[in-house]
Amino acid sequence: MLRIGLTGGIGSGKSTVAGIFNVLGIPVYSSDDASKRLMNEDKELKEKIMQAFGKESYSNGLLNRKYLATHAFSDRSKIQLLNSLVHPVTIKDATSWMHRQKAPYIIKEAALIFESGSNQYLDKVIGVKSPLYLRIERTMKRNNVTALEVEARIKLQMDEEAKLQLCDYIIENDEKQMLIPQVLSLHEKFIEEC
Repeated sequence: MLRIGLTGGIGSGKSTVAGIFNVLGIPVYSSDDASKRLMNEDKELKEKIMQAFGKESYSNGLLNRKYLATHAFSDRSKIQLLNSLVHPVTIKDATSWMHRQKAPYIIKEAALIFESGSNQYLDKVIGVKSPLYLRIERTMKRNNVTALEVEARIKLQMDEEAKLQLCDYIIENDEKQMLIPQVLSLHEKFIEEC
């Protein structure tokens, strides 16, 4: 079974591309969804987050996302600390999930594939490329935040061009080229390789 990573910057359209693969019958592991679940369910991880960011990180036993976002996403060192706690648990969960799948290939959707080191567990990585203005617009609409907030978050992430250069395949999500034919082309390629 091929293990394919799917990555891109905030607002690039990773989830949309992942959804197309899923419609094609390909299992998709969403690292973002999994990390949210694990931060609420994994007792050891919860304890480490509270030690690092304070007991206010949880309210009534559930992750206080607003508090954590304010305290963890304020600077690069705090983001790195949070990621150092969450990534190993998520990578372990993803590996376990992959072993349970029966499809010819799977997709692991993650914004931080290279930053987390999880690319070492994957055969190929697809990068979703999108113009900065579209990424900002999409994120503002989706998260109900300002352009300045999106730009601040982008500045804390890995350089988009550097990330895309590490990818084996690029999907253009610029609202000029259609996504479905690009995904179908890769789907056929992966099926042939299996």
